[in-house]
Amino acid sequence: MKMVLQNIVSFVVLVLVQVLVLNNIHFMGYINPYVYVLFILLLPVRFSRLFTLILAFALGLIIDAFSNTYGIHAFSTVLIAFLRPFAINLFTNIEEDTNPIPSFNSFGVFAFSKYVITLVFIHHASFFLLEIFSFTAFGYTLLRIVLNTLITTAILLGICAVKRE
Repeated sequence: MKMVLQNIVSFVVLVLVQVLVLNNIHFMGYINPYVYVLFILLLPVRFSRLFTLILAFALGLIIDAFSNTYGIHAFSTVLIAFLRPFAINLFTNIEEDTNPIPSFNSFGVFAFSKYVITLVFIHHASFFLLEIFSFTAFGYTLLRIVLNTLITTAILLGICAVKRE
């Protein structure tokens, strides 16, 4: 019950921070961190795949409603929720009978960092490519993907490092 309550609070806090603070930040015209993806990244490893996809869709749809992005956040968030088990298996060796929450402690620093970087990059690449929906400004879009991935990853890893202690 404690974990459910923590996840509900985490969901609400991340949505509020994203829509009230971070959606209003456009540093240098390129950077807008999307920390709400942390909710999906920190779900327990053996969490129901169907429920993870439903939560990802709901989370993305809520962010879309406040951002006027017409389903782009929902798509990108569902995509990383779908690919999350593959990323976990790629970067870690989780024992069959355990259900850890992804973190520096449970995955190790390098494995957890690779897990976060990979899924944040996939989220941002799908988001920005769908947003522009053209290859005419591919250099500009690639710059936005890379810069936003770096900033968002740094923020997420910082949050997880503080949470660790």
